[in-house]
Amino acid sequence: MEPIWLKQYPPGIAAQIQNDSYGNLAELFNASCDRYADKPAFSNLGTTISYQQYQRYSHSFAAYLQQDAQLKRGDRLAIMLPNCLQYPVSIFAAYSIGLILVNVNPLYTVRECLLQLETIELSAIIGLTQYADLLAELARTLSIKTVILTELGDLLPPIKAATLNLIIRLFKKKIPSYECPQVISFRDAMQRGAFLKLTPVTVASSDLALLQPTGGTTGVPKLAMLSHQNLLANLAQISSWIISKVNPGEETIITALPLYHIFAFMANGLTFLRFGAHNVLITDPRNIKALIRQMHRYSFTCITGVNTLFNALNNHPDFSALNFSNFRITLGGGTAIQESVANRWQEITGVPLLQAYGLTEASPAVTMNRVTRTAYTPSVGLPLPSTEIQIRDQVGNEVGPEMSGELFIRGPQVMQGYWRNEEETQHVLDEAGWLATGDIVKLDKEGYVYLQERKKDIIMVSGFNVFPNEVEAVLMSHPDIKEAAVVAVDDPESGQRPKAFVVKNSHKLDKDTVIAYCRANLTNYKRPTLIEFIEELPKSNVGKILRKELR
Repeated sequence: MEPIWLKQYPPGIAAQIQNDSYGNLAELFNASCDRYADKPAFSNLGTTISYQQYQRYSHSFAAYLQQDAQLKRGDRLAIMLPNCLQYPVSIFAAYSIGLILVNVNPLYTVRECLLQLETIELSAIIGLTQYADLLAELARTLSIKTVILTELGDLLPPIKAATLNLIIRLFKKKIPSYECPQVISFRDAMQRGAFLKLTPVTVASSDLALLQPTGGTTGVPKLAMLSHQNLLANLAQISSWIISKVNPGEETIITALPLYHIFAFMANGLTFLRFGAHNVLITDPRNIKALIRQMHRYSFTCITGVNTLFNALNNHPDFSALNFSNFRITLGGGTAIQESVANRWQEITGVPLLQAYGLTEASPAVTMNRVTRTAYTPSVGLPLPSTEIQIRDQVGNEVGPEMSGELFIRGPQVMQGYWRNEEETQHVLDEAGWLATGDIVKLDKEGYVYLQERKKDIIMVSGFNVFPNEVEAVLMSHPDIKEAAVVAVDDPESGQRPKAFVVKNSHKLDKDTVIAYCRANLTNYKRPTLIEFIEELPKSNVGKILRKELR
């Protein structure tokens, strides 16, 4: 029987993706660079490079890695960088010679890095000089033979590069002392590579392309194995879904989310590369005032982000003064987008905030709202082409529309498994290829998916399920609440009860007002009676609220 969601597909979108004819990601990269050679590819810190320059830089770095550093197909290269020009250059340098990329958060400690990297047998790692001591420690502990250090300004024009690098080295005193004999500077690597010739490498679509860190459904650090075919399939799924809204070669997308996060890696780094977009890389997205200055500088058409980013922009007085005349696409994911945030965003920008849903193990996109929507919807959209979904109850039986259960998915974007972790792989992937997401959802009668909560975050009050997302959305609709997060606390009578952490928008707000507001908008067992005001909610590197720290 035909899935119910296919009836809601926009005209022209097929139920199954079509082959894009790319055998691997390097072919995609070269095709875009050739097609859009003179178009701007990336901007960062006031400097723009064209697709032609991007291709030349990547090939030079690839030649160094292959000929000088002696890396070969299947070797692992870790990238430990914020959003800067060196990041996309490194990505396609690696793919040009068949390397497997490993994304690493540059804010990680040595302990966190070792937890992620200890089983990988890295051949090389690239990172900022600000973290040279950490990289040296990793090289010693993990026997990494090549460490490439780069300064933020390394791909900027000479005078600007020298000025920025000098400021960081001398005035901000951010360069630590270190000992690491296998270090080479990124600039030296690029200079060497410019005079070396690349040897062609055969890369199969089934080859691994990316080892992407994830906590998965259990919270244990793991690495999802994503092949070239997984990423190309997800790229084709997303591209077919949004093509009616995209003008190839004419888009300018703001990339505030870090490229080492799978959402930005796929949406900004790959999808908009395919469309020849101009990608504006934001190195420090936490500096909202500086981010808005960059948005003012470019005539942007698209932005991706998470709820906390959109909320922070909404609340900044400079944001509403931006020119939104060319702005057309806002894509939100990572966590649920709150209605109050989405409505305020559309009020300011005139553009609806479209929700999508995905997870690292699915490359990541699974569902997405129609790009023709004109207003917010709490749904995270329809399953993308070539994506099957099932919703199962606690004993594994499939349930029908309007019933809640765990989401299971199957499709060409689903990972190969977890790197060297068969036990965790079997925990989430069955023999038929179904991936257990750990997310509780429901499907309406038209096939739209509604994300309710992570299984691990559900609060059980006297046998009733309380979804923190729902309670947080109610709290956020109060004009004097800037941010809110809800977690479970133990209760001797009900087992658990919800507690709310609140960031004020007004000093007049007090606990009684919050409790009264919840009483007017939530049934009894959902109401948080414990209210704690805090200055700031703990967040991950991409702005997800860290409920586990609040717990």
